[in-house]
Amino acid sequence: MKRYSGTVYVTLLAVIAVALIATYIPSVVFLGSWATPPVVLFLGLSFALVCGQPYPAFNKKMSKMLLQYSVVGLGFGMNVEASLASGKEGMMFTIISVFGTLLLGWLVGRVLLKVDKNTSYLISSGTAICGGSAIAAVGPVIKAKDSEMSVALGIVFILNAIALFIFPPIGRLLGLDDVQFGTWAAIAIHDTSSVVGAGAAYSEAALEVATTIKLTRALWIIPVALVTCVLFKTKGNKIRIPWFILWFVVAMLLNTYLLDSVPQVGATVNGIARKCLTLTMFFIGASLSPGVIRQVGVKPLLQGVILWILISIAALAFIVWC
Repeated sequence: MKRYSGTVYVTLLAVIAVALIATYIPSVVFLGSWATPPVVLFLGLSFALVCGQPYPAFNKKMSKMLLQYSVVGLGFGMNVEASLASGKEGMMFTIISVFGTLLLGWLVGRVLLKVDKNTSYLISSGTAICGGSAIAAVGPVIKAKDSEMSVALGIVFILNAIALFIFPPIGRLLGLDDVQFGTWAAIAIHDTSSVVGAGAAYSEAALEVATTIKLTRALWIIPVALVTCVLFKTKGNKIRIPWFILWFVVAMLLNTYLLDSVPQVGATVNGIARKCLTLTMFFIGASLSPGVIRQVGVKPLLQGVILWILISIAALAFIVWC
């Protein structure tokens, strides 16, 4: 077993302690409900920028595990029939937007900015589907280098952090209802964690719509990865299937058809999942170290920003006017 210095353990305890305090104490003592996902994300960002990343592998693993478990737990607070009904229009738009984003990403990245092929495709895939999960799934298929993966993940993460802060205020400023905001967040925000965080910051109904549509969108990882094999002429590369999405569906089915007579069970699990999700925001924020920011090049970052803005505006226009 690999051994680590005492400094690492002390730092880990400090990270967990701060996150737990920010997550749990406000809801049970006297600080009200200030520990929202954006606030806890900001605490994580501040920690990373001041202290760096003493244990990045642990931080990455914890954020991934907590996110997946939290998403599954959120399923115990949702009704299948109501979720499908509320997100039906967004699901149809998802099919169009996924391939439209990939095409737009090719035009912006390869034709306009001359970003290298792999990096451009990774950024486009992350924007089109579900951020880091899509990049992690598509990367091995196109045999992307670690540097190309890091740049794409860094860009997606930076934009996710910004989206979590600005989307809820913009939605309220524009007077979006819960379904409109949930649909917009699911389409325009890259990563599942930030989509769920933004939905939770907006309202319960927005959270349900955003989560359902985003996870439906994430399932497109599989067909997009298969298409990628053809486009890049790669064979024998393993496609990473996001199994936690299927468990989320199972949780929704259980809550709808088996636990309807004991709603307190689903409510308890759902409540724990929400706390874990807030804790996840801290670990995700702590991943954005100065090193991650420095390794992102100007052109790839510009591609990510342009693509994100165009998709956000197009999605918002469609949702509001159609």
